[in-house]
Amino acid sequence: MSRFRILVLFLLGCLLAPEPAQAFCGFYVARADARLFNRASRVVLVRDGDRTVLTMANDYRGDPAEFAVVIPVPTRIQREQIHVADPALVDHLDAYSAPRLVEYFDSDPCARRMTLEGRADASKQSAAPEEARARSLGVTIEARYTVGEYDILILSAAESRGLLRWLRETGYRIPDGAEPIVASYLKQGMRFFVARVNLDQQARLGTSFLRPLQVAYESPKFMLPIRLGTVNADGPQDLLIYALTRTGRVETTNYRTVRLPSDAEVPLFVKDEFASFYRDLFAEQVRRESMRAVFLEYAWDMAWCDPCAADPLSPGELRELGVFWLGGDASRGSAPNVFLTRLHVRYDAEHFPDDLRFHETGDRANFQGRYVLRHPWTGPTRCPEAEAYRRQLEERGERQARTLASLTGWNLAEIRTRLALGGGADPEPWWRRLWQE
Repeated sequence: MSRFRILVLFLLGCLLAPEPAQAFCGFYVARADARLFNRASRVVLVRDGDRTVLTMANDYRGDPAEFAVVIPVPTRIQREQIHVADPALVDHLDAYSAPRLVEYFDSDPCARRMTLEGRADASKQSAAPEEARARSLGVTIEARYTVGEYDILILSAAESRGLLRWLRETGYRIPDGAEPIVASYLKQGMRFFVARVNLDQQARLGTSFLRPLQVAYESPKFMLPIRLGTVNADGPQDLLIYALTRTGRVETTNYRTVRLPSDAEVPLFVKDEFASFYRDLFAEQVRRESMRAVFLEYAWDMAWCDPCAADPLSPGELRELGVFWLGGDASRGSAPNVFLTRLHVRYDAEHFPDDLRFHETGDRANFQGRYVLRHPWTGPTRCPEAEAYRRQLEERGERQARTLASLTGWNLAEIRTRLALGGGADPEPWWRRLWQE
């Protein structure tokens, strides 16, 4: 299946999200870009075979007249191989790949319970009535799967109106204007991948820079010299590396490449403190690895993103950064065959005595530093399940507090206090005041 078709199906899964899982795709609310770090240099590495285009954006903030840089390169460089790049290109790449904060919103626990009960009763009886109704509307349920925490249907249909009607009848909220889009896909013979969250399964699983310098050269050595940068440094430095290839993820070969903790739920107050949260999270992970690891913050095919912290770079922008294999189709604006790896390293001479050496892998699996806010339901509740939902919120709050302390090294007792409303030695938990009964 082509990447384009996978993207179409994924977007349809978001478009047709059922009421109990409206936030399946999440909403991006904040990002942790390079500006969070005071001493951060940024390097873009475009690599294909032995060819490399290196774009360097330093964090120098003094008098430009005093600026100088010494850059070791693995081959002789001619004048025509040296350029000055637009810093906006590196800023865009940084924003696109930055670790991000996303938020989800709980649905009405009473409505959710009714949906779950209806679904459970139907499964006990038979899926036959559902399939019979689908057939009467020209819809065929070609396959059913439970994959992880998702219940998945593969659907085909004779026409869009029947498909949309069936989806609405089975609990999906369809936005206005969807029918012509669905019809266009049906005309192309496409099927529909539809998913909703299986809550029971989910519970079980627990789940300002100077203008950059740019150098192009050929060499079998895929490396980045960092040792000279430690000579006159008065402390550890941060380096962000954005590697663009057409094969897959890039890793360091002479130091460990470690994925940052991701997809962790954190308390809602982190939304207003995401900068300090991420700085402390990164510092804590550096400490745990004894400052001897390179951290993976992002790995993704640049044809798309979810959630998008910034739009993907255009083919024109990628060419300006040195992605020289784009041609034909890309010039007409279609998705480029470019895979981005974002690496973050904090280094000094003691812990990183050698230059960074890299290799390209064939792994195109997606990864992003992503941290999750989950807003509780705050509307009225009139069902026996409401108290159980409140208990779940209490457990969620404790779990989020422990997660936040583990990620950042923040004091757990202080986090618990911040999660409580009211005063006194025994403040009332925030989740107890969500509803006016």
